[in-house]
Amino acid sequence: MLSANRRYDIDWLRVIAIGLLLIYHVAIGFQSWGIMIGFITNEKPWASLWIPMMLLNVWRIPLLFFVSGMGVYFAMQKRNWIQLIAERSGRILIPFLFGVFVIFPVSLFIWRNYYQWSQHYDPNPGHLWFLGNIFVYVLMLSPVFFYLKKNMDGKVASAINWIFSNPLGLLLVMGVSVVEALLVKPVPYELYAMTWHGFYLGFIAFFFGFCFVLSGDGFLKMILKGQWLFLLIAIVLFAIRYQLQMKFPVYLIPIESANWIFAVLAFGYKYLNKPSKTLSYLSQAAYPVYILHMIFLFLGSWLLFPLNTDVHLKFILVLAFTGIGCFAAYELIRRIPIVRALFGLKWKVDKAEIQVHKTAY
Repeated sequence: MLSANRRYDIDWLRVIAIGLLLIYHVAIGFQSWGIMIGFITNEKPWASLWIPMMLLNVWRIPLLFFVSGMGVYFAMQKRNWIQLIAERSGRILIPFLFGVFVIFPVSLFIWRNYYQWSQHYDPNPGHLWFLGNIFVYVLMLSPVFFYLKKNMDGKVASAINWIFSNPLGLLLVMGVSVVEALLVKPVPYELYAMTWHGFYLGFIAFFFGFCFVLSGDGFLKMILKGQWLFLLIAIVLFAIRYQLQMKFPVYLIPIESANWIFAVLAFGYKYLNKPSKTLSYLSQAAYPVYILHMIFLFLGSWLLFPLNTDVHLKFILVLAFTGIGCFAAYELIRRIPIVRALFGLKWKVDKAEIQVHKTAY
């Protein structure tokens, strides 16, 4: 049987990763190249923001794929294959299709309106490409995952448990990621959205994320022992990448990325694996916030970028507008059953959720 113990650190890491995504997207609006990838950009950039963005951009999206693979492990505990696909369809596919035909066109309308460009309907997943990838991975890997579930004492599951209970498993993750980078040759490496690089890298991270949880305490004990080493390696590689910029070898980027992620998983398990009402609230809100945030980001940019205001203050204002708008919308969404379903929430609000929203803050 799979372990039934809830991992609150995984919930926290999902919330934190989505929070970093929101901040990162706000920061793109203050980079001169933001318009090239479909963002509204401020006339005056904030160039030094690129330093923390550069630190984050090689591991924040892969972390979400790892965490998603971990989440599927727990989602399949009390479900068969058909039930899992049905649950993931409601959780992922419906919000994805809703995003393609409603959410992205709205944000695109605001973007084109700001630049006074012609309007036309353009169904596209936009920032929700991630959901499409995840749903495909679930379909592709479910036979493997359920085979492992039914054969927890078999040779394959035992081998996975052994591999990921010692550093060999981490070397395997880095090795496969390096091979992907060398074969695909992504330029830039951080371009994940709607690229084959993003699809392959996401597949790798999703599969290994499942394996990490499957390996149980052995994996956790191993990464806890190496937490400071992972962090040191990641910092050193980032320092070198920052100095070399585009000359930094592509095969070193997945190694840096993996060590950031190993460190985050280790420190997250050590310090975040405990329940809280705040976590319960944020873990419910995070998904709708992720789906909606580009609309409020573009609205905030549309309203605030024309103002003659200090660029640092403007960043704070856009970030605040985006966050407040998203959570205000979530408070409305969670009260309407059919709308809840469009944002990946359960149709009905249970008593536990009502209590969480009353006492979270």
